[in-house]
Amino acid sequence: MESGHIHATLLDRNGSGREMTWPEVESWHPRQGLLWLHFDSADEEVSAWIRDNSGLQPVVVEALLAKEIRPRTLAVDDGLFLAMCGVDPKHKSRRENRVSIRIWVEENRIISTGKRRLLAEEDLISRLRSGCGPRGTAALVVSLADLLVLRMGDRVDDFEEKVDALEDQLLEWSVKGLGANLVQFRKRTIALRRYLCLQREVLTRMQQESVSWFDEGSHVLLADINERLQRHIDDIDTVRERAAIAQEELLSRNSDQLNSRMYVLSMVAAIFLPLSFLTGLFGINVGGIPWAQAREGFLAFCILLAIALAGQVAFFYWKKWL
Repeated sequence: MESGHIHATLLDRNGSGREMTWPEVESWHPRQGLLWLHFDSADEEVSAWIRDNSGLQPVVVEALLAKEIRPRTLAVDDGLFLAMCGVDPKHKSRRENRVSIRIWVEENRIISTGKRRLLAEEDLISRLRSGCGPRGTAALVVSLADLLVLRMGDRVDDFEEKVDALEDQLLEWSVKGLGANLVQFRKRTIALRRYLCLQREVLTRMQQESVSWFDEGSHVLLADINERLQRHIDDIDTVRERAAIAQEELLSRNSDQLNSRMYVLSMVAAIFLPLSFLTGLFGINVGGIPWAQAREGFLAFCILLAIALAGQVAFFYWKKWL
């Protein structure tokens, strides 16, 4: 099976690991070391092998092959199923940027599935190739969780830089398109926080599960990782609040600009309303209109309008409306 087989690694429990071929995987025995298999869950041949030849219980098989799954933890006998998510910055699509990984962990075998290999996995395999990797089953799971959280931390840093740029844009009064950018950014922070919280729940549940191969030292390391993940959640909360404040400031500025323009229009209307009344009154076609036959009638009427305008302006200044 080569199409859906992403990698197979044999760990010697001394910090090293080597790549295995599929025939070697089929002939593997627990005495050889810890076997880690990672598959493409969308491959039909992989699905058939996991269902028929992996020896896993149906509930684990369905969880490994599910198209969509939320991060969660499930203990079955002496094994542990973990569904976590990681970040793959190599893919520019926001939807494809966050990738889930499902892991079934036994004392001597680990089976994981996902759409592709995450950078956290690549880092872990690189450590195994150099002889500096985890030395056991629990250590491998903890190391993978640590690297996933580390990559999530990089994403949180990216969000902090983005909100800095949005705030600078607001300070520079360059607000064109800023409102839409803030809305999209806040939606992304909400989605990221949701996944971070689910990831925290997975790590917390891992600490509570009791399986024979998960030692006390791994519990301590997992608690430290969980604490670091909580700091990332706190950071993303701060980013979300800053984005909300920036959006409120933008709305306040737009409201102030609108009010200023409406104020100017109101003043113009207030000034010309009496003048319009006078011009309308003197424009009616009836007898007895003052200065209708006088040569200086138009000039007198203009002087009257000027006096009315000056009186209005003086009144507005006295009321401090201008």
